[in-house]
Order: sequence, then structure tokens, then C-alpha cells
Amino acid sequence: MAIRTLIWGENVHEQINKTVADIYPEGMHNQIAKLLRSDTNLSIKTTTLQESEHGLTDKVLEETDVLVWWGHRAHGDVADEIVERVAKRVWEGMGLIVLHSGHFSKIFKRLMGSPCALNWREAGERERLWVVNPGHPIAKGLPAFFELENEEMYGEPFSVPEPLETVFVSWFQGGEVFRSGLTYRKGAGNVFYFRPGHETYPTYHDETVGLVLRNAVNWAYNPLRFPAITEAPNVPVEKALEPITARGGSLHESGEEGFR
Repeated sequence: MAIRTLIWGENVHEQINKTVADIYPEGMHNQIAKLLRSDTNLSIKTTTLQESEHGLTDKVLEETDVLVWWGHRAHGDVADEIVERVAKRVWEGMGLIVLHSGHFSKIFKRLMGSPCALNWREAGERERLWVVNPGHPIAKGLPAFFELENEEMYGEPFSVPEPLETVFVSWFQGGEVFRSGLTYRKGAGNVFYFRPGHETYPTYHDETVGLVLRNAVNWAYNPLRFPAITEAPNVPVEKALEPITARGGSLHESGEEGFR
């Protein structure tokens, strides 16, 4: 069965900035979709911020195995209710790939529980991405390093939790370095942050970037779901695995939901 992949795009800069519109005339989300469609193991759909419920209804998320997220200008326009809905699906086992300026998205900050801040410079400088974990599935088929001639610089420190794995480290023409490919597991969901993708440069026309994204979707896929992962049931004394007798006082009646 194909991996049901949904690309979520903010779709704002393409409408208001001529440079972005010229590079991505069909929208960044659709260009990312083109990169992914060359993998016949993936079933690709797209949606945008402007859709009802940002295109992330319960039904849509139920039919999504891996969500790819690109946002920048309109992070604050994403409704908190939708953020919580997406976070719950990740905890239950949906994969999430966060791209570039999505480091400041509500969903990434929600899952990381940290500021997710960094240094930056928009100067179109060369980025060299070193594959520091060549045995990782996301690095499959990649050379020791690859370069993007024009990119926005992101520099350390990057205030995110220590990752499960670091796959890429970037060097920039101005001298800065950055951990540019990080994996996490949040609940049952696999999360990958990938740094490149500034909208005024043709990053998502690069075939090596496409290979990384295809590898990442395959890595993030988890066929299992754990819908009870956010529950916290009260197990009554009489249902204990071994016979016990309750002792001392209690804040709750048998079976009563606890404080949250």
C-alpha cells in the first residue's frame, strides 16, 4: 500500500512576492509534490493554509501517513485547535517532516517544547550539506556532501532538544554551521526537520533535495497507530493484575477521571 503523503503549504509568498512566484509559479507545495511523485511508493496530495480548517480536517489527517510542512510568513495564522489536532496525530503515529522556516511553526514548537530559535542571514550564499550519518535511511543514495548554490543561512545555536539522530550538518559561505537534518520520535510519530528551502531560491527544483525528501517520507512512515496514547485511564483496584487491597485515602472515586 502506498504511503499516503500530504504536503501542507502556507501558499502566501507565492501570491505576494514576484521572485517567489517566478520560481514557483504553481506554488511551493506543488513543486515539492513533483519531487515526491517520482517515488511510486508514495501517494501524494497537497493542501494549503487557505483551505477550510487549513486543509487539515480530522478526516484528512486520518487518511494521512506522513505530513510534510512548509510555512514562514503566516505561522501565527494557523489555528491552535488545528495545531493540537496535528500534534495528537503525530503522537498516535503519523510521520511529520518540517521544512526550513517551519522551525518556527506552531506545530514544530509544540512538539519540541523549546524556542526553536537560530541565527539567520538572507544573502543567497552557498550551502554545503555534509552527510554525517551515511548509514541512515534518509541519507540513502547521497554522496558525502552536496551543495546548494543559493540559500538563506541558518546558524547555530539552534534551540531545539537534543535530536534522536543528526543526519546532515551544513556549512555556509559566510562561515556558519548548522545541524540541518534532525530526527525525533514524539509519541509513536517519527519527526524529521530538514533545513533547506528558502522561498526566494530554487531549492525545491534540486534533485538531491528531492531524494532527501523521498527518503525522509519513507523513513517517517509508521503503519501502526496508537489512538489511546493520550489517554490516562484510572485502573480500579478490582482490575489490578494481582489481588490488592486499597490503603489510605484517595482523591478519586473508583473509575473517576483524574485531574489534567
